Amino acid sequence: MLSHSFRSVRKLSSFRSPLLRSLQQSHPLPRKTLTPSLSLLSNPLFPPPSTFSHFSASVSNFTITSKCSPIPVVVEEEDESNIGYRNTDAYAAIELALDSVVKIFTVSSSPNYFLPWQNKSQRETMGSGFVITRRRILTNAHVVADHTFVLVRKHGSPTKYRAEIQAIGHECDLALLTVESEEFWEGMRFLELGDIPFLQEAVAVVGYPQGGDNISVTKGVVSRVEPTQYVHGATQLMAIQIDAAINPGNSGGPAIMGDKVAGVAFQNLAGAENIGYIIPVPVINHFISGVEESGKYVGFCSLGLSCQPTENVQLREHFHMRPEMTGVLVSKINPLSEANKVLRKDDIVLAFDGVPIANDGTVPFRNRERITFDHLVSMKKPDEIAEVRVLRDGVEHEFRISLRPLPPLVPVHQFDKLPSYFIFAGLVFVPLTQPYLHEYGEDWYNTSPRRLCERALRELPGKANEQLVILSQVLIDDINAGYERLAELQVKKVNGVEVENLKHLCGLVEDCQEECLRFDLDDERVIVLNFNLAKVATSRILKRHRIPSAMSTDVIEQRKTGSEIEIAGVS
Repeated sequence: MLSHSFRSVRKLSSFRSPLLRSLQQSHPLPRKTLTPSLSLLSNPLFPPPSTFSHFSASVSNFTITSKCSPIPVVVEEEDESNIGYRNTDAYAAIELALDSVVKIFTVSSSPNYFLPWQNKSQRETMGSGFVITRRRILTNAHVVADHTFVLVRKHGSPTKYRAEIQAIGHECDLALLTVESEEFWEGMRFLELGDIPFLQEAVAVVGYPQGGDNISVTKGVVSRVEPTQYVHGATQLMAIQIDAAINPGNSGGPAIMGDKVAGVAFQNLAGAENIGYIIPVPVINHFISGVEESGKYVGFCSLGLSCQPTENVQLREHFHMRPEMTGVLVSKINPLSEANKVLRKDDIVLAFDGVPIANDGTVPFRNRERITFDHLVSMKKPDEIAEVRVLRDGVEHEFRISLRPLPPLVPVHQFDKLPSYFIFAGLVFVPLTQPYLHEYGEDWYNTSPRRLCERALRELPGKANEQLVILSQVLIDDINAGYERLAELQVKKVNGVEVENLKHLCGLVEDCQEECLRFDLDDERVIVLNFNLAKVATSRILKRHRIPSAMSTDVIEQRKTGSEIEIAGVS
């Protein structure tokens, strides 16, 4: 097994994200640790991923130079007249980028999930970006994740300008920035988005990598186009592998092909020689069009299926597949998906939108290439209808299924938001998230509580807004003495009522009318507190630990909203 890891490429000073730390292990984790929703992305149709990483860099004394000479583009068995070959010259790429590519300076601060009422120390990172239409700057989401302050500087200028985040999509690792200053836009030109390059086409990656302060260009060719693990968002979307040197600080910079942008540099394969990855134009267009149509990031759709290849002849015969039939077997269906209303376990998905699916789960893509059919799903817009042909008990059926993004039971990432928490009598309750598990260190998969880890990676939501609420720790006091060993367990019930989410738990506790408050936890463990004494103790414990509030801002807002709805209903 390869011990490589993927890294995304912004300049990082003294920080690595929890997801990045988890992905830089010598042994890749199971795919499900990285998949935010149940789909084909989390099943054996995809080969085990190597680990990626994204960079944010500090400056060193090395010069990045062009690494390879121009290579003639040859695509086998394809008519040259239909391809439109694009020559990429390093000098032309620099000329094109001088008035478009900017350097981004970010000050950010990540939450502390063990102490959710406070943040970790701030850090400074640097990355790249480039101007697109409508006076916007496109960059990577990981360049500005958890930001508190963002500045941009254009080439040849000593001045840094304040930038604001217009939209950010962590799954696709893209963000749009805006700059109000008119002075900044003087002389700036936007870059146009092009097409997906063919294999062996030359591209030039432009940005501000480590090793200096000025703009840099590296040149290489396209090696591969296929769905790839996106480190930052822990999702699997189409990516382009190139052999141009992509270094810390390159994140967000354009990969130029001819006179247009072929993609956005975002990560590389650590431990390998010059293997970098860029986000292709279809993914970029999906992100931008979603923002333009709805005013915010809308996400990537999922069918909500986990499927198994049907490459075994006996398996196909068992499910009544005729020799000419191909498709994949439905193993699991997300209960929150629209597919759950029409599809069943053991259905064979034969085609998606009229495109036949092979027994290994792939569909045709360009010149004798194949790509997993989940790419077709991810490129759909929310609420768009997909036509799915299915074999069920030997009979073919046609279904129309509405697609939308599906949130997982346990969130894979929580960027740009503060953790939720609720404290009562020194008991700290939080919803389970993967960032919480990442706090256990680089080897979190093995060092975090095994039961919580397994649930985070495998369990599906049974209903909307469901959360796994856990007792993360006990702030010791006389009121809770003897309960300190019950930390890191899931809270099942409060006074006999099953807990749906953190807001629900908070309401059950705050609105308690009984003398005693009982919490039922995993392993049949029980916590019982005198409600009135516990309420008094809560204030004492908060003051002792200098905690500003017994609950996070979002829980307070949710409680207020719920109260207003109840009052409106009564009136």
